[in-house]
Amino acid sequence: MKASDLFVRCLEEEGVTRIYGVPGEENADFMMSLESSSIEFILTRHEQGAAFMAEVYGRLTGTVGVCLGTLGPGATNLITGVADGNMDRAPMLVITGQGALTRQHKESHQVMNVVEMYRPVTKWSCAVNHADNIPEIVHKAIKLAVTEKPGACHIELPEDIAAVETDATPLRAARARRAVPDDKVIDEAWDRLKSAKSPLIIAGNGAIRTRASAELRRFCETTGIGALMTFMAKGALDLDDPRCLFTVGMGQRDYPQLAIDAADLVITIGYDPVEYGPEKWNAACDLDIIHMDFLPAESDAHYQPHIEVVGDLAHGLAQLNERVARDGSPTYDVAAQAKLREKMLSEFAKHADDQTQGSIRPQKALADVRAVLGPDDILLSGVGAHKMWVARHYQCHQPGTCLISNGFCSMGMPLPGTIAAKHARPDTRVLAVVGDADIMMNVQEMETASRLGSDITILVWEDFEYGLIAWKQEQEFGSHTDLSFANPDWMALCQSMGWKGMRCENADDLQSALNSALDHRGPAMVVIPIDYRENMALTERLGKIEQTF
Repeated sequence: MKASDLFVRCLEEEGVTRIYGVPGEENADFMMSLESSSIEFILTRHEQGAAFMAEVYGRLTGTVGVCLGTLGPGATNLITGVADGNMDRAPMLVITGQGALTRQHKESHQVMNVVEMYRPVTKWSCAVNHADNIPEIVHKAIKLAVTEKPGACHIELPEDIAAVETDATPLRAARARRAVPDDKVIDEAWDRLKSAKSPLIIAGNGAIRTRASAELRRFCETTGIGALMTFMAKGALDLDDPRCLFTVGMGQRDYPQLAIDAADLVITIGYDPVEYGPEKWNAACDLDIIHMDFLPAESDAHYQPHIEVVGDLAHGLAQLNERVARDGSPTYDVAAQAKLREKMLSEFAKHADDQTQGSIRPQKALADVRAVLGPDDILLSGVGAHKMWVARHYQCHQPGTCLISNGFCSMGMPLPGTIAAKHARPDTRVLAVVGDADIMMNVQEMETASRLGSDITILVWEDFEYGLIAWKQEQEFGSHTDLSFANPDWMALCQSMGWKGMRCENADDLQSALNSALDHRGPAMVVIPIDYRENMALTERLGKIEQTF
């Protein structure tokens, strides 16, 4: 068979059902092979949008999200979304075309070393230099992509290799079971937990993968230990669970730090330092830490665990739960944790019933978003000032129901991401909270959503500037540079793109507008004037935090 046919058959054998991308001339054989396959190709309006779609699909399904671009500019356009997915631990497969091997050794149209360019932002990057190698390369790339910690792998398929004949056949798909921690280290961790007085959990993005969240919930329930969650770990504990201490990770000292300071032992579960560096929460390097993760702890002066429980998280937590059931749980002092939960609940309620006109506070906007979304519905957040508010004020019932880019932190993910989220979870409602800067990064994917009939809702917070940069500059320098810009006529944009569009100026009307958008069949947008005076008001309030509750 032709090599491109073999490549597609290998993808089918690995369970791939959908590819997002923009093809080029050098992908022509591959695209023709796709035509006669079971794999759906989603044509996007920019390669970056395709990469973000693959990222979100991978994060929500745990299987590889696949994106495709051609050589040269196609490959460079993909790379921001690939880097974002890789650092946010999304399993991804990136396929790029390339010029023929016969012209790669010399100056040639659009030819560059794409494999080397992708190495810093993937787990593995490889070119196909012989058709017979395709089964092994595809098998290895997908196997690596889904292995903890998940990430992106890249395959380059040159145009001449794609067209040759081969007798090779696909390899059988295989997924290795994760290694588990041994009983000795579990016993060490349990002994330390039994001697602790005020232990605290920090759950990272690893805690929402596989079965880890269910075991974590059981552990917190039986021991009474509270858990803070990083931005990407939202939903590891249900927001209504009294042990749920909500989110940690703001750049400025926030109330959760008081609970960390009161702890004599911190158990990190699936913690990833790309989200929230340990220097932020262990500045004095004096915390007693138990590290539980799929991989050993990163070497960091501020993160030196005394015990490392390395291996499958769900298994490690299940083993701890068995010991709790066998020995009973110690009685811990969780007074500081209870005070933190009470304080944060009061923070969430402060403006939930606002009736402002002409502008809407972030707190009110997110209270209404939480009110209209069900426990299993999905929210995606962009990057900007709105991300800080989503991280702090939007809490979840279930893992995987709030997607925030918090490793690479690229703007532009939510609009294309909602399209893929609806593919991954077709029976749930999907809403994105974006800034007026973030949405314009990939606004062209509005056409993709319209063409596909995607049932998605985008809530745009309009402030006519790069609000997060203004906030940070204001914090550090007392003023900010000119970061303002103009916006399109959103309603005219929606009309031209085939979207339902609504403006909502008053706080009392927001829930109704959101419900109308969510009930609409097809893509919908709600635009609100956001009151970012609350940014510096929060900064000033947090600056007055006491050292203890």
